[in-house]
Formats: sequence, structure tokens, C-alpha cells
Amino acid sequence: YNTMAKELNSSNFDSEIAGRTLVDFWAPWCGPCRAQAPILEVLEEEVPSVKVAKVNVDENEDLAMRYGVRSIPTLIVFENGEPKAKAVGTQSLEDLKKLIGA
Repeated sequence: YNTMAKELNSSNFDSEIAGRTLVDFWAPWCGPCRAQAPILEVLEEEVPSVKVAKVNVDENEDLAMRYGVRSIPTLIVFENGEPKAKAVGTQSLEDLKKLIGA
């Protein structure tokens, strides 16, 4: 899962989602998560105003529980630290743009 997306964990999560951020909750063993990764890379290039970050749910169960992540990939849009939109499952580029309001 090689993307420019910043890897988030419990210690940096709150400070990193201060602006407008799309967070991908994922795991290395998850096939649909790996399918989502290149779509997120395109989104990062096409919509530079939105930061893309990722949370490995295996390593950060506390964050997954905090935001009710039960299936992965789960994508949550945060604005000023608050979750504003959520999608579960692999999303197309068009669906991601709708999710973030781009």
C-alpha cells in the first residue's frame, strides 16, 4: 500500500485531522483495501485541497473503535477534527469526490 497518504496512529491522529482530511481505515491483509489505494493516489493528485491519510486498524484498534469502523476499507471525511461523511467498501474516484464534496 504505497501512497503519499500519511500514516496516522493514536499519537498523531487528532493533530493531523485538524483541516479537511479523508482517512482510509485499512489493513495490509485486506484485498479491497489494496484495490482502494491507487484510487486514493489519484484523488490526492486531482484534489490537492483534501489531505489523504490512512489508519492501519490492526495497529490502531482504539481509533477504529472510536469511529465505529467494523468493516474495511472504511473512509471517513473529517473537517476541523469532526467526522462529516463516511463510506464503507471500495469507492470509485467519482464516489470519493462526491464524499469529500469536490
